[in-house]
Amino acid sequence: MTKFEIIRARAEENNGGPKGLEDRLAGITVKPPSEIAAMGDDRILSELSLRVFQSGFNWSVVQKKWPGFEEAFHGFDLGPNIFMSDDEFDEHLKNTAIVRHAKKILSFRDNAIFLSDLAKEHGSAAAFFANWPVDDLVGLWEVMKKRGSRLGGATGQYSLRFLGKESFILSRDVTAVLISAGVIEKPATSKTALKAVQGAFNDWKAESGENMTRISRIVAMSVG
Repeated sequence: MTKFEIIRARAEENNGGPKGLEDRLAGITVKPPSEIAAMGDDRILSELSLRVFQSGFNWSVVQKKWPGFEEAFHGFDLGPNIFMSDDEFDEHLKNTAIVRHAKKILSFRDNAIFLSDLAKEHGSAAAFFANWPVDDLVGLWEVMKKRGSRLGGATGQYSLRFLGKESFILSRDVTAVLISAGVIEKPATSKTALKAVQGAFNDWKAESGENMTRISRIVAMSVG
């Protein structure tokens, strides 16, 4: 497997040297687990739902409409969304202040149930996400895919990134580097391939001392 120092050198070359690379990495935010755990579960539902609605849509359009979602979905309080009635669902479909996508609207209810269940099991959904070990992120992805609604693949990965959790994203560029490094042979979908990807990031973290969010971005920026 390719050493991380080689990947970093490529990223520096592509971005005007070490300072240029660091300038591009400057906006990356990784929150400590304690800060994520302190978030309200309504904010977790908001973040997950925002990424669900942005998937396949123009991100800026959804972002501009998000205050309308906040009002329509009770400030993302889990309780009212768990008990979304048929009449309320119909009202959402008529509400021009939000993006009216029936299946994604229903995901509010399903993900409110998911987060409520996590809260019963772990004290809060925020604590669950905060405390999940970063050396098994692919295991967290699996939980989100199986127990959540529309949280598989890139949607779940970007949700974690924007929550501030240390994480990596299997973007096209990251996947290309993983293939060229001999970690996988094609985009990772099987459990075996995902385990290999996790192992590579664990090794790069141990080698470099960097967090996985920065590693992920550096790997992506090594593609020129």
